[in-house]
Amino acid sequence: MASWMEYFAWKLFRLLRRLHMQGILRLVTPTRMFTDYFKGFEKVDAVKGIFGEKTGEILGNLKVEFIFFGYMGVDGADGHLMVNERYLNNGDKEDIYLDVIHELVHVRQWLEGKELFDPRYDYVDRPTEIEAYAYTVTEARKLGWTDARICMYLKTEWMSDEELKRLANSINVKCR
Repeated sequence: MASWMEYFAWKLFRLLRRLHMQGILRLVTPTRMFTDYFKGFEKVDAVKGIFGEKTGEILGNLKVEFIFFGYMGVDGADGHLMVNERYLNNGDKEDIYLDVIHELVHVRQWLEGKELFDPRYDYVDRPTEIEAYAYTVTEARKLGWTDARICMYLKTEWMSDEELKRLANSINVKCR
């Protein structure tokens, strides 16, 4: 779980991004190459399902930025992956794997020109989120996860119980 301070920092970052001021944060966090940190993802069937024959090319050009808050996300300005290094080092490995899959769906969406952060929708109702979560849930089920475990994965500190139920319903997961 992220601390209150990390949550606040993530919210601040999202506000700066909405105001097109995310360049302020770039001064502190340079980007690196995805394939330097996430080895072998070009061979993963789930990733090949996202990018098809362009998997190697896209992952070879994808940048990753290590951030000091939150978990993982995609920068809406240029489509690079943002990852909290502490989460990457200390988080549950299957959760991290599914988060990478989820975010790579957003990378593909960004490459297709989709609006990742469409303000007309709440987070859990956003079409890009539903698509990314649905793909992630398919992969979680391949890992043998139950709906109860998937619900634990889906629940975040910024999501209410009602929002979790709406998201779960949209992606055919039974959360109690």
